[in-house]
Amino acid sequence: MKLGIISDTHNLLRPEVLAALSDVDAILHAGDINCQGVLDRLQEIAPTHAIRGNADKEWAERLPPFLDFELGGLHIYMTHKKKDLPENVTCYDLVAVGHSHQYSELKQGKTMIVNPGSCGPRRFHQPITLAIAEVESGSIKISRINIAHAAPAPKIDPNDIAAQIEITIREFEKGRSTKKIAVKYGLDPELTEHIIRLYVTHPGVTVDGIMTKMGL
Repeated sequence: MKLGIISDTHNLLRPEVLAALSDVDAILHAGDINCQGVLDRLQEIAPTHAIRGNADKEWAERLPPFLDFELGGLHIYMTHKKKDLPENVTCYDLVAVGHSHQYSELKQGKTMIVNPGSCGPRRFHQPITLAIAEVESGSIKISRINIAHAAPAPKIDPNDIAAQIEITIREFEKGRSTKKIAVKYGLDPELTEHIIRLYVTHPGVTVDGIMTKMGL
């Protein structure tokens, strides 16, 4: 049996997350779902067991705050916040929690306690993660899945030459190379190099001055 363990999607199901869950037999969602549509999409992949998180409001009133159930021979407990776990969880095989957006695994006797982190919107610089549990002959193997986070490319109007000059100068003064500036902002490399050359060879030149020298 293969289980997908996720939490804190906050109304975002990334394509990479759906791909990671594509072959699981069941999905455990440890709360902060934010809308029914997320659960509907997960149910299309596999039977989904979900509990209500602190961010799940009126729409989620039917969802329980915790689940205590049997699945494929495993005794499983789920709740959103770790502080709300029963005092003794050693009667369970697998415990799933969320809320912190931070991945963790903890073994207590035979009990595996997993926080899959968050695979929804990224919080600060925390990684985007989920967990996959593979169960065979009563043994549980947990795999952490990391979802790469690509920073959105800064948007600059290609027709706004003044803005391109200003950004190029600012980045050059920070020690950025021509190539790095062009790649970071999606600028034309030749234009970027030309701007820097004019800036270096004409100390004190302004953005308007560079535009004039470029015949603009």
